[in-house]
Amino acid sequence: MRLLGLVLTALAALPLGAASYDVILAGGRVLDGAGNPWFLADVAIRDGRIAAIGNLVADSARLRLDVRGLAVAPGFVDIHSHGDRGLAATPTAENYLRQGVTTVFGGQDGGGALPLAKTLAGQSAIPISINIGYFAGHGSIRARVMGTENRGATREEIEQMKRLAEEAMRDGAFGLSTGLYYIPGNFAPVEEVIEIARVVGPLGGMHISHMRDEAGGILESVRECIRIGEEGRLPTQLTHHKIIGRANWGLSKETLRMVAEARARGVDVSIDQYPYTASSTGTAALFPQWAQAGGRKALLERLDAPEQLARIKAEIVRRIRDERGGGDPGNVVLASCPFDQSLDGKSLADLCRERGLEASIENAAVVAVEIQRKGGCSAVYHAIGEEDVERILASPYTMIASDGGIPVFGEGVPHPRNYGAFARVLGRYVRERGVVTLEEAVRKMTSMPASRAGLFDRGVLRVGLAADIAVFDPASIADRADFARPHQYSEGVKHVFVNGKPVLLDGKVTSERPGQVLRGPAWRENSQ
Repeated sequence: MRLLGLVLTALAALPLGAASYDVILAGGRVLDGAGNPWFLADVAIRDGRIAAIGNLVADSARLRLDVRGLAVAPGFVDIHSHGDRGLAATPTAENYLRQGVTTVFGGQDGGGALPLAKTLAGQSAIPISINIGYFAGHGSIRARVMGTENRGATREEIEQMKRLAEEAMRDGAFGLSTGLYYIPGNFAPVEEVIEIARVVGPLGGMHISHMRDEAGGILESVRECIRIGEEGRLPTQLTHHKIIGRANWGLSKETLRMVAEARARGVDVSIDQYPYTASSTGTAALFPQWAQAGGRKALLERLDAPEQLARIKAEIVRRIRDERGGGDPGNVVLASCPFDQSLDGKSLADLCRERGLEASIENAAVVAVEIQRKGGCSAVYHAIGEEDVERILASPYTMIASDGGIPVFGEGVPHPRNYGAFARVLGRYVRERGVVTLEEAVRKMTSMPASRAGLFDRGVLRVGLAADIAVFDPASIADRADFARPHQYSEGVKHVFVNGKPVLLDGKVTSERPGQVLRGPAWRENSQ
């Protein structure tokens, strides 16, 4: 690392006039991000921008890298990330760099801090290796106005939410995120969301949604998400689209048909996906939403009331049997338990046996209540079918996203998507399985999410655009993280440039921190 830093310092000290460009990536297979067939060319960078693409053998650069045999692509854009939670603690975002990701979007699932201007200002003060943008969270907006009450909003409250949404867009949000599965978003009728969407759309924003139900109610949820886009008059996206619960496997045929039909009638709807057969969220996902209204104190009071406790346990049993548990308590694995780290990596079945109980769904529900009483854990839920994963991935309307964050390396047993989502697509689903071509996979990771969010200066290799570039070996790129050992970096990404600066060079993280806090279309418009 010290030697690499000295090399970079020496390169920076060279007079710019002595070279045509800052960097030349020579002889690579250029994947332009638009889905075109790769072609052999040199790519030059100057002043943070792509300066030339072509035969640059006669040109000079302060740094020339021989990338023959490697793919040169736009840096990958993660349109659904939780990187906003860990970027301050780990500004290098190495788990993302080693997948070729150069831009992430936070504020997902209806969450995110308010006011957004304060968040963006704080983030801008931290030198970071990657770019980050934010969505405005409907759940956060609703909680600011009316807490976590289980009721519809009044007209005055809706007007307050619309003002907060507009403020967030003016502050730099790229759109509205909803978490209609989570509280308080789950308590909002679709009409409320549509009214807020009608404020966001004219300001250039999109809607990205963790839908209300990804299991037995998936078809109704897709219909609702499409309706928000259609009646709200803005682009709408089914985020981390999946089919949960064995009884529901195969329903992706119907959800993809619904998306295609909506697009045919003019609704701007799209999809993003992570390539795994397990999801991850808090253990609160096993509990009925009505039981969580009013916050933690109210939930504990309900757990102390025998009649309500019985109703809650019955719903937990149903969700383990039919939905996130996949019919087996062994499929619910704790990822991180702040109150007891010894639980990390253990399933509900393991915890039943440790207590001398049969690993039944009913006993697992008892253990889940015990865990939630102590504050809850994050968990991994194995309940998704591989055929649905591949079918959704193959759709021309699907882009890639991780739904991951920036974990502390070695801490807990998180979902491997944090370390491997993008590399897994390129290794498993392109090279090994042939589900999509290399060019199409790169499009799903670059121009598609970038244009979806309104980042028209990134996501494509074109002269004049921002020089966010990933250089990788198509023959060896692979995810190494798995569910048992998730803290493993992906392999095969050789170089990564963000805004023209090398943040990963010859497989080593550099000292450069050129990442930017990106702001959405209403902020740019407002600032002119």
